[in-house]
Amino acid sequence: MWEQIRSNRRRSAFVVSAMGVLLVLTGCALGAALGGAVEAALLGGVAALALWLILWLVSASKGDDIMLRIAGAKEIKKQDHPQLVNVVEEMSIASGLGLKPKVYVVDDPSPNAFATGRRPATAAVSVTTGLLKILDRDELQGVVAHEIGHIKNRDVALMTTAGVMLGSIVILAELGIRAMWFGGGVRRSRSSNQGGGQAVVMIVAILMVILAPILAQLIYFALSRRREYLADASAAQFTRFPEGLASALEKLGGSRQPQADRSKVTAPMYIVRPLRAGQKRSLKSSFSTHPPLEDRIRILRSMSGGAGLSAYEAAYRQSHKEGIVGARSLAGSEDLQARQASKPEASSQAQRGRQASDAYLTASGYKRIECRACGAILKLPPSQQGRLKNCPRCRNPLAN
Repeated sequence: MWEQIRSNRRRSAFVVSAMGVLLVLTGCALGAALGGAVEAALLGGVAALALWLILWLVSASKGDDIMLRIAGAKEIKKQDHPQLVNVVEEMSIASGLGLKPKVYVVDDPSPNAFATGRRPATAAVSVTTGLLKILDRDELQGVVAHEIGHIKNRDVALMTTAGVMLGSIVILAELGIRAMWFGGGVRRSRSSNQGGGQAVVMIVAILMVILAPILAQLIYFALSRRREYLADASAAQFTRFPEGLASALEKLGGSRQPQADRSKVTAPMYIVRPLRAGQKRSLKSSFSTHPPLEDRIRILRSMSGGAGLSAYEAAYRQSHKEGIVGARSLAGSEDLQARQASKPEASSQAQRGRQASDAYLTASGYKRIECRACGAILKLPPSQQGRLKNCPRCRNPLAN
């Protein structure tokens, strides 16, 4: 989607500019509040830019690895989970991406998925064990195709840029609050010999500390809505089976399992909004990080037997005033017909869950040992390998 790639570049420039202004203003306000002089305000702005530069350099070099570590993702090989790796390979070929993204699994019962990679050469697709448990092959194809659509459309680079800026502002706001509270800024503002000027500066600084992260999050979250629709359109095109993704989104929307990764910075990267403990995900929810699931599902199921971008555009326009797919992308797209559903799988959810868990444990260095005497299957972490001599169940020697 040429328009989307160009749009992402323009949006990246907007994000850097808008959040950069917020970052500098917050730094200047805090500098003035703590130092009480123009020089202190300028120093605060410089310090804010320095903080952003450090985070940007870290993100540019290790940003993908950091996100995967935050999620607790482990890279798997084809022998660990053949179906998942095969699906990633198929969708990479269908999308024309070229290089196959690396495949990661997260040990989390909450079903979800995300993609990383500022460039296709460093891209990765990560899914949770909960997602692998509840989805069949057609549904898994839809989710993987959606994530590869993000990589293809350069969405990941855009959201990484926005995430770094948001993180800088949040960190600066936290440091500012602590500095004003413990560093004497509040006491100075209350001092009778400071006059009303310092009090005004303190009020402005406090407002910036409160409002800057909120405004930055609004900018960040607003970017994620359009990209989700376009990734859905890409998934329908790559799989030629819109119902697969629609059914997957319906299952993910019905999950009540809280997710371990609850970071506000990484939330827009997931295919559906991560749930926290005690929350419920309504299909009609219009939470700011993602479009309403109900709307995404309705569009996919209104494609009238088509699977191309033109069919998605027609379905999207049924409930939206403006289109979502650019004219150039529509002109170069084929009128694809949706394929039939694959044959039902013989494996149960329990079997798929065990396979997903085993894949994660293998990637984490666990070793699978079967006791020849009683048939017990042991999964030993690296720290226990070679140390456990007898089966915990029957006490017979183990063949390591």
